Amino acid sequence: MPLSLDDITRVANLACIEISETEAATALTQLSGIFGLIEQMQAVDTSAIAPMSHAQDVVQRLRDDTVTESDHRELFQSIAPKTEAGLYLVPKVIE
Repeated sequence: MPLSLDDITRVANLACIEISETEAATALTQLSGIFGLIEQMQAVDTSAIAPMSHAQDVVQRLRDDTVTESDHRELFQSIAPKTEAGLYLVPKVIE
């Protein structure tokens, strides 16, 4: 995808970035190189390659999902200033 200096200055203007002519020329060279690399990578036939989620074939060890703490809900509800139907009632702060 060929870029021009106008494209660079337009994008800089949209991003509210002040850019000089020399910076725009440098950015044009760098972005053109990046787009050229992307075109090379897109030219490679990857239809026979299976997608993978990680570069290494690793498996994360998982622990059992067990409850480790006791339920203190009734205790906490008993010391709360106001509760109703198992919910804490608080004063309205935003109208």
